Amino acid sequence: MRTIFSILMLGLLFVSTVRSSRTITGRVTDALTNQPLPGVNVAFRGALAGTTTNADGRYTIAVPDGPQLLIFNSIGFQRAEVKITTQTVVDVKLNTDVRGLQESVVVGYGTVHQQSMPRPMGVGMRSATSYAVEHVVVPVFNTEDYNKIDETGFRMAQSQSVTTFSVDVDRAAYGNIRRFLNGGNLPPKDAVRIEEMVNYFEYDDPQPTGTDPVAVKTELSDSPWNPGLQLLRIGLQAKSIPTGNLPASNLVFLIDVSGSMESNNKLPLVKTALGLLVDQLRPQDRVAIVVYAGAAGLVLPSTPGNEPQKIKDAISQLSAGGSTAGGEGIRLAYQVAQENFRKDGNNRVILATDGDFNVGVSSDGDMQRLVEEKRKSGVFLSVLGFGMGNYKDNKLEVLSDKGNGNYAYIDNLQEAQKVFGKEFGGTLFTVAKDVKLQLEFNPARVQGYRLIGYENRMLNNEDFHDDKKDAGEMGSGHTVTALYEIIPAGIESRYLQKVDPLKYRQQATSTGNPNELLTLKIRYKKPDDETSQLMKQVVTYEPQKWGNTSADFRFSASVAEFGLLLRDSEFKGNAQYNQVETLAKQALGRDPEGYRSEFIRLVKLAHSLSNGSEVAKKTAEK
Repeated sequence: MRTIFSILMLGLLFVSTVRSSRTITGRVTDALTNQPLPGVNVAFRGALAGTTTNADGRYTIAVPDGPQLLIFNSIGFQRAEVKITTQTVVDVKLNTDVRGLQESVVVGYGTVHQQSMPRPMGVGMRSATSYAVEHVVVPVFNTEDYNKIDETGFRMAQSQSVTTFSVDVDRAAYGNIRRFLNGGNLPPKDAVRIEEMVNYFEYDDPQPTGTDPVAVKTELSDSPWNPGLQLLRIGLQAKSIPTGNLPASNLVFLIDVSGSMESNNKLPLVKTALGLLVDQLRPQDRVAIVVYAGAAGLVLPSTPGNEPQKIKDAISQLSAGGSTAGGEGIRLAYQVAQENFRKDGNNRVILATDGDFNVGVSSDGDMQRLVEEKRKSGVFLSVLGFGMGNYKDNKLEVLSDKGNGNYAYIDNLQEAQKVFGKEFGGTLFTVAKDVKLQLEFNPARVQGYRLIGYENRMLNNEDFHDDKKDAGEMGSGHTVTALYEIIPAGIESRYLQKVDPLKYRQQATSTGNPNELLTLKIRYKKPDDETSQLMKQVVTYEPQKWGNTSADFRFSASVAEFGLLLRDSEFKGNAQYNQVETLAKQALGRDPEGYRSEFIRLVKLAHSLSNGSEVAKKTAEK
């Protein structure tokens, strides 16, 4: 009896120890320059994920009570480990990791002497009796890939009154941009997909009331960055289905465990993110786990959601190493999903990777054809991107687009909670697939128009009626916003190119109702149908004063303006960071999770980085 009592007491002591924690704060700086280091990964030994330092090099992390080992990692710097006992403030200086940045090249034979050179680019010679080795310090190679974006220009409503595009509920670009800014860098232009930035945020558009799973709301006002032009917001709201009423899920986690996934912001964060998803599962849901590195394998057979610890144990035992046989892994994941197919359920593969495929099927074309073939089985593919340095956004965007799924970039634990906690239903459960929009503008009201973003979602007008043409999906509760900038009839604009009038086509100057701005058509399919349904709505010409528009209209406009600045768009007009910040502050609206407030912080950070790059550019020109 005494032995049993002792075991129980030890168990209670263990539980108490696990639950007790303290908060550690501090600042990470460069040991040589004493400058703050943003984007440094901070974790304690044994943790599945940690945090990163902000633009000022500061961090905050919760750790269990008792002695711990804090670990600091950043590309180009030596790893630092700090033992802590009762401290609550831990400042760290990181030294440059020359070994991780240098190449060794034999340049001759004989006796030479070491030379010290300044960072970050330098040449050093080590003493030797028989040969000289030249150490050339080079920056860490950045092999991230992004598809080139060619912005859509203004079209003449007189000759091209119809425009067609696919909806896009992906939000990956916003998280990726945040990662760059928090790391102290402006993002590459082609990483800035404005529609994904705008659609990162929730908007309070009305829920559908009829049989259609999507409702539409429109607003028209002045363009804040191009005086004289107008801005049209089209808001789509998908029907929200309570979690308890959602169909059963058959999920396959497809996890990249190759060597490139070893860093803290990759596989350890993947584990934590998927753990959050496991917490959302119901008894009727099932999960299998497939991994791939040099080869692909089944780690966990399909397991019911009422065995969460079994699923989490399989996730926690994963480790990184080897090359990346992505194509083989995807094939196996689809096979497992089809073996456990739920006819009236949600069948989905969830891929977690940095996208760096280098073994087997790896070309964009081969991967695209593979996913297009497999989606016909009724299994959708969602993609979660992780990491930096070798991130392959171009590959992952193609996979999610062609796999009838979503694409998100997970840069921290908060984003994982957003995707798999708050937005669980919309992330996994489709209510309308192949959603297409077609607008016909009234030339009597509109001289020219331009869709902001959606460059890789544009469709031919004839694709609107083609049910074989793939388009975007909308999940439970999803909102989608599209913004058009409009040149009103009779307004001169430098954005419109002169064209000769058409000889064989009657010049339309009015419609049956001159108060019509446009006619909006939407086609969608129910998740288990292959025949589309048509929605149609006439939008009247009712411009509002800026102050009378909704907070959602004004906030989405501020996000779009931010994107134009980050892209240095030729259509940015009078856009300014200060104006973006002011507009966003005035349109915070309901912000329970703080995402809009975080946006304002990122705008300030980008403004500061932009000023710094301008100063550096002018200095270099002198």
